Amino acid sequence: MKLVIFGANGPTGRQATEQAIAEGHTVTAVTRRPESFPLSDPRLRVVGADVLDPVAVERTVAGQDAVISTLGVPYGRSPVTVYSGGMTHITRAMTEHGVRRLVCVSSTVLFETAAPGEGFFFRKVLEPFIVRFVGRTVYDDMRRMEEVVSESGHEWTVIRPAGLFDAHAVSDYRVSTSRLPGRFTSRADLGNALLRQAVDGHQVRAFIDVRTTEGVPSFLDVIRKEAFSGKK
Repeated sequence: MKLVIFGANGPTGRQATEQAIAEGHTVTAVTRRPESFPLSDPRLRVVGADVLDPVAVERTVAGQDAVISTLGVPYGRSPVTVYSGGMTHITRAMTEHGVRRLVCVSSTVLFETAAPGEGFFFRKVLEPFIVRFVGRTVYDDMRRMEEVVSESGHEWTVIRPAGLFDAHAVSDYRVSTSRLPGRFTSRADLGNALLRQAVDGHQVRAFIDVRTTEGVPSFLDVIRKEAFSGKK
């Protein structure tokens, strides 16, 4: 299968790229910094392009079987447009070239339901503070991106992971169309979930939660390392 991965130089993008190559797929990895991309393989093509450049996106999407987006930006006060603007260009390019399958990443908080099994402080204080204040511009643009995706008419799946952390291998992770208990998703599991949806396409036009249940870190460790890095 021919896959194009936007945001491929982020940690999740590298996971999805590496796993796709290992399965024998042909991958076009899209990054603004191709010179720093760490992977190489005969089945891999690394393309330098900005997702906010519609011409570059259109050229990259041409001839692909499916599109995976792992775009990510850090929390901050400035307005964010990368998710919605980039996805607008991606979906238009897909329409132009007849590419149907699209899988992208947003966040579990967009289910807008309380985290199952969590205590009062996390549900009513900590998570709302992060969503409404610390990460407000990011989550606002993720919502706009999801609207672009759902209105595109393509065969899409949006994956909504929890707090991301690094792990060495794919685990026996959980998948659901509703918000799952637990606070974390490893990037190895997220990359695998993206690949499975792109290749197998079992849950089309659905919002999917992915949750890691083995070897998860503490909440404070993840916040210290990940919250302001913008890594997907």
